[in-house]
Amino acid sequence: MMPEISVVVPTYNRLETLERVLPTLLQQDLPPSAYELLICDSNSTDGTAEFMRTVICAHDNVRHLAGSYGGRAAARNAGIAAARGSIVLFNDADIFASANLLSAHLRRHRRRKRIAVVGWEVQVKNFDEYLYKRDRPHARGHLHPPSRKRLSWLYFLTGNASVARDDLVRAGCFDETFTGYGHEDLELGYRLRQRGVDIVYEPGAVNFHCQDVGYEDQKSKMLLAGRSAARFYRKHPHFEVKLKLGMTPLSLGAHSMLSRMPHLLGYLDRQAERSRLARELLLQYFYVAGVKDAG
Repeated sequence: MMPEISVVVPTYNRLETLERVLPTLLQQDLPPSAYELLICDSNSTDGTAEFMRTVICAHDNVRHLAGSYGGRAAARNAGIAAARGSIVLFNDADIFASANLLSAHLRRHRRRKRIAVVGWEVQVKNFDEYLYKRDRPHARGHLHPPSRKRLSWLYFLTGNASVARDDLVRAGCFDETFTGYGHEDLELGYRLRQRGVDIVYEPGAVNFHCQDVGYEDQKSKMLLAGRSAARFYRKHPHFEVKLKLGMTPLSLGAHSMLSRMPHLLGYLDRQAERSRLARELLLQYFYVAGVKDAG
């Protein structure tokens, strides 16, 4: 029996979280024959291969796809190519799945063709917070208003998104030239929308992204995301792309102004640990810096 849905999980040296994430994907409310898990491993050196051998011995619906992938886009493309299910769901090695994650995605695809389904990715800082929010739905907050039905390509985030495999292939899958941090998923979402695939929100498809990124790492990520945004715009030089990616005269002008005011930048940097406004201003500054660096 062929699986109906294939779950693609890219990973690289994430054994510490993968050991806890994989059991949540194996404890779904679907029979094991209805889905498969494809662990797309960029040749990890932390014992991932040994761990996967033990998992595969116990579970027929798990495959370990190791390779010299040049980034998350290439790893996910390897998963798409190997997928036997008609629906492909993207999850990450640090994202815990609810027991009904896969069935919630499948219900939407069974009702309607030519859609991409984006679920609710709840942010948690550690395993204990995951357990707390898993068991207390009222503590999760909201990602989008529950009444929201359709989403822009700007919200096609592949920590919790599913698409028909045929639609992915027709769109060209992920662009593997996006090797740095960010935007390879949004860019694919943009191409899916251009081909008539609607992006719909399913708040019943919940998973939990476990990460606690420090401020300095956030600055580095925003710089890389800005560079990826510039690459996105060079590929799709349209006003909508520039506007939604924050590449506007206002943001570029604000960056130039702050660059000429080092004392203010220093003050914001010192306040960023305790002021959310200061932190957001600085992170946006580094994002635009990345845009400008990429030309």
